[in-house]
Amino acid sequence: MDAPRYRWVVLAVGTAAQAATAAYFLGLAAVTPALRAYFDLDLAGVGLLIGAISVGLVPTLIPWGAAADRFGERGVMAIGLVGSAAALGATALVTHPVTAGALLMLAGASGASVNAASGRAVMTWFPAHSRGLAMAVRQTSVPVGAALAAVALPAVAGAGGVPAVFVVLAAVCLVAAAAVAAFVREPPDAPARDTRATGRMSAVLADRRLQRLSIAGLLLVVPQFLGSVFLVEVLHSGSGMSLAAAGGLLALTQVLGAAGRLGNGFWSDRAGSRLRPLRVVAAAVAVGFGAAALLQPGPVVLLAVVLVPAAALAISWNGLVFTAAGELAPPGRAATAMAVSNTANYLGAAATPVLGGAVARAAGWPAMLALGTVAAGLSLLALRGLRESGDAGDVTPAMPRRTSGPGHGTVGPGH
Repeated sequence: MDAPRYRWVVLAVGTAAQAATAAYFLGLAAVTPALRAYFDLDLAGVGLLIGAISVGLVPTLIPWGAAADRFGERGVMAIGLVGSAAALGATALVTHPVTAGALLMLAGASGASVNAASGRAVMTWFPAHSRGLAMAVRQTSVPVGAALAAVALPAVAGAGGVPAVFVVLAAVCLVAAAAVAAFVREPPDAPARDTRATGRMSAVLADRRLQRLSIAGLLLVVPQFLGSVFLVEVLHSGSGMSLAAAGGLLALTQVLGAAGRLGNGFWSDRAGSRLRPLRVVAAAVAVGFGAAALLQPGPVVLLAVVLVPAAALAISWNGLVFTAAGELAPPGRAATAMAVSNTANYLGAAATPVLGGAVARAAGWPAMLALGTVAAGLSLLALRGLRESGDAGDVTPAMPRRTSGPGHGTVGPGH
């Protein structure tokens, strides 16, 4: 199969691998009653059990990204997925919650390999003019994997108990590992990797542009998670909407957010820029959350009309930041840069629900919504003056800059 067609195979496998890890990163929440009964836990305990996955994931993202830059994505993803499968399979054999938590922490640490490595695969195979949409497709793997797990795992738990849940998740990771090993490879024109230097993280961590982009992403996570975590509460408890209707609007928000990721990816390809669309989205999120703060606790229908699109936009930006991180990276360090960006996002995701709940309790829902406006506004300040890269992390050609219309882009200067 020729390279232009084969890149879609690589994208499909990378997307499936990311969905496989999302199935246990996020999907285990669908069987919390079964986990509580099996491990004899209360609500706080089951939260700690599932949270162990993220505890393992966050500190290992950057080392895995550096490994992908140095050794290539196929080996890194395959080894990580096999490690995840082993940890999940072992979890099926234990009954003590502390042991299970340690194994799930190991599963999170192993699965972190897929985050940056699958992004690097997209960077290497797709040219700049179609990379934004490809990366957006890859980014949809997380909600898709979580949604499939939410549908399947309760039935698995009902039929075979909690051990069967972990066996199924382990099997999914093994299948994904086999697909990665069989189908993911470097493109024919990929530059040779310098195994002596490209794994070093210092150049990425010291890059001011990547620091600013990572800060912007962390700040945009705040309205993203405020909308996802508290939308039902704002509409139901804060404004009197029925719980069923509020839940339905949350589902609509997630669907619109996923569609927005695809739309933003296509838009960035057409515009020849990731950062210009990102700034527009950040500004729209700031305005939307600000308007919602002014409307709450006003007419609930009007509040929903404003808040749902704002929350959907707050979900839609991730692919732009992820792609920009790879394109702003120093030569040969795209996966490391994307891992740094992802680490910032996960830190923001961990802190936002706690912060948002505290603000809502102390000052009310309008203040919590205004927090989303402040964070999105600060992200615009972080992005101010930041320019596109000219070398795309030394992986593929630079982003084209549109001059006379579609199809007539020219490669712009490095800065």
